[in-house]
Amino acid sequence: MGFIGFHLANHLLEHTASTVVLVDNLWRGRADDEFENLMLRFSDRVRLLVADLTVRSEYDQFDEDFDQVFHLAAVNGTKWFYQIPEDVLRINILSLFYMLEWIKETKQKPKLCFASSAEAYAGALDAYGELPLPTPETVPLVIADPFNPRWSYAGSKLIGEQIVIHMSKALGLPAIITRPHNFYGPREGFDHVIPELCLRIAKREDPFVLFGAEQTRTFCHISDAVSAFRLLMNGLVGDGAGACIFNIGGTEEVTIWQVAQTLFRISGWWPREIDHRPAPPGSVQRRLSDIGKIQDQTGWVPEVSLSEGLQTTFAWYTANPRVTG
Repeated sequence: MGFIGFHLANHLLEHTASTVVLVDNLWRGRADDEFENLMLRFSDRVRLLVADLTVRSEYDQFDEDFDQVFHLAAVNGTKWFYQIPEDVLRINILSLFYMLEWIKETKQKPKLCFASSAEAYAGALDAYGELPLPTPETVPLVIADPFNPRWSYAGSKLIGEQIVIHMSKALGLPAIITRPHNFYGPREGFDHVIPELCLRIAKREDPFVLFGAEQTRTFCHISDAVSAFRLLMNGLVGDGAGACIFNIGGTEEVTIWQVAQTLFRISGWWPREIDHRPAPPGSVQRRLSDIGKIQDQTGWVPEVSLSEGLQTTFAWYTANPRVTG
């Protein structure tokens, strides 16, 4: 079960009386101990369907009485963008398109939440040289270099946003498009910057290789992120037909070097040598989201500080070095 999906399911089950149906093909995730505990704790209100969302016939097993659908399925992780860009595009686009085709055929049209990405902004920064910071939802979206496989993920999300915008309007379907900005926390997997740093620090890698140390990000703890998802979908916004777009992110802009230093302090260990290397081509120099829109319409604000979130995340990864998310 994936990172956001697991934490969102847990959040919904703890904060609402809803019945939750999880759909996953378990390609990257697995039914680990935490997932099994979730299923046992809420056994009367949660179930898992193992299905490949890129196969249209798989949707035949779904019920038709859902109130809300959170579409989080995607191939994510920088290494996959470079290794299998064609599958990133195929899986991310087909799974969303078939999901909306299925919704189209249901009697009760559920409200849809589609998880896009902050990567949607990366091409505009590359093309225009600068973006307003903090970056609002209204900036132009472009693919800077279609030959660079890194853009496969961002491209799939830009196409996904258009699919949701136009199909939701055609169907009279209320929809939310979220643009997550660097969610992190326990059970994130291994293919993102914070888990990778945690695991390499735990292994005492020395010299310690650090890519793109000067680049900046705003990180959002997963507990804050899933709270934002719930608020957006609970009828506070987006009740009319069509799609609304919202950034979800933190407010503390930090360099990758600052993140690494914080994790060194948390671990109580510092490498003798730091091997500074450039970020991969296509990696964004700065990323800072404008979260004014979601704050104005829902009252949501991130509550977990970066230092607090990094401490709990590092503790989880040192205790679970082989668990995928």
